[in-house]
Amino acid sequence: MDNVPALVQNGRLDIVATNKLGRALYSEMYVQPQGPVNFARFAFLDPRAEPFYRDWESASRQTVAVLRAEAGRAPYDRALSDLVGELSTCSDTFRTLWASHDVREHRTGLKTLTHPVVGDLDLDFEAMDLTSDRGIQLIAYSAVPGSASHDALKLLSSWTATTVDARSTDQNVAGRN
Repeated sequence: MDNVPALVQNGRLDIVATNKLGRALYSEMYVQPQGPVNFARFAFLDPRAEPFYRDWESASRQTVAVLRAEAGRAPYDRALSDLVGELSTCSDTFRTLWASHDVREHRTGLKTLTHPVVGDLDLDFEAMDLTSDRGIQLIAYSAVPGSASHDALKLLSSWTATTVDARSTDQNVAGRN
């Protein structure tokens, strides 16, 4: 799956695994000071989220609704309670959306993003449960062949290969010194 951005997330929206292109797609999130990398923390606590998500309001509502669904599945999950507490304390918007009690699954759809390297992307996504226990999902993204987003994904893939190759070369050279 080298030419398809893909990631694995848990029910709390932590990214638990990703391929190179998936990490490049969500590179803005990988500078979060606390771990693990989390979609909800990014959406509500990072100022780069609003320009990254072209429809941030919709993305933020979906994020909260997915967390609400997880709270119903795992009401005693301490890490989820801690995350909700952190977001409620630090974000008025999260607190308001959480109080709306909207619950939904988010398995297929369109992500509209503005990537800092390749610009606007319109990506279809599909989420697939990986275990019999709900919550761990593989999410793969794709763009319509021949579209501007498809070209941008190819550019991002090329950029990713170049930066990874450059870092590997730098580490190899540094190791020989």
